[in-house]
Amino acid sequence: MADPYKTLGVARTAAEADIKKAYRKLAKELHPDRNRDNPKAAERFSQVTNAYDLLSDKDKRARFDRGEIDGDGNPAAPFGFGGGGPAGGRPGYGPGPGARPQGFDFGGDGADMSDIFEGLFGGGGGGAPRGGFQGGFGRRQPLPKGADVQYRLQVSFTDAATLAPQRVTLGDGKAIEVKLPAGVQSGTQMRLSGKGDPGPGGAGDAIVTIDIQPHRFFERDGDDIRLNLPISLAEAVLGGKVKAPTVDNPVMLTIPAGTSSGRVLRLKGKGFPRKGGERGDQLVTLMVELPADDAALRGFVEGWPGRDKGNPRAAMGV
Repeated sequence: MADPYKTLGVARTAAEADIKKAYRKLAKELHPDRNRDNPKAAERFSQVTNAYDLLSDKDKRARFDRGEIDGDGNPAAPFGFGGGGPAGGRPGYGPGPGARPQGFDFGGDGADMSDIFEGLFGGGGGGAPRGGFQGGFGRRQPLPKGADVQYRLQVSFTDAATLAPQRVTLGDGKAIEVKLPAGVQSGTQMRLSGKGDPGPGGAGDAIVTIDIQPHRFFERDGDDIRLNLPISLAEAVLGGKVKAPTVDNPVMLTIPAGTSSGRVLRLKGKGFPRKGGERGDQLVTLMVELPADDAALRGFVEGWPGRDKGNPRAAMGV
């Protein structure tokens, strides 16, 4: 039976984090998928896994340190029976038939040893319990999975709004395609089952955190998208159709005649997908841009009879 500390190459005083780190390093090096033609590596992987299974369990580690169990998790032989001695016992099975350990009197030749083992181990049916002791006599616990691995995936604004498939490169260098969920936003986490570190009970998971990048002219507002769209003075005064960008494709937008800056037009279904299956809208704020230093326009306004009529700020009390 091997010493689990020596198997993992750590000191008996090693912290849990150091034990885990040592195991992960060895597991990666010895994993059967990487050593298909090396049976010794597979055997060593099994030993490393068993050692980690024991030392990662606080109760079993404490019992091993006290000498109550061996490196395989089995109870240490009571009264020194395990080594085969002068009474003719077999190694690992205690004394031979009819023999009694020196210094103990069990009340007659051929005493029933099962009573003693039952009292020591809480077992029944004669003799010490058998099998792997994973967290208590007669009770097996599932082997631990490998560690989860964290990833951060940067997604463009338009890809997030259209749920475009993304590729994630894992720690082993392999790239896989993932589908963004409806309602995705920065901070959304996606769990990829079995794509984490290898472990005795199977691989852990990959946890992918989404980071949506800002856009140079789109802005998110819940499930809606806001856009400030510049229009010319002529388009504002006379109205007409202009091309407006969306996260899908540009669309033609109708500008009503006499439009002022700040007017908002709504494009239905051009926002972010909702969890229910529908999409938000795109809210387009029209911004009238005037030409700089246009002498003709300046002369027109100066001679325009209606230049001083009305107060557009009257509703604000000024």
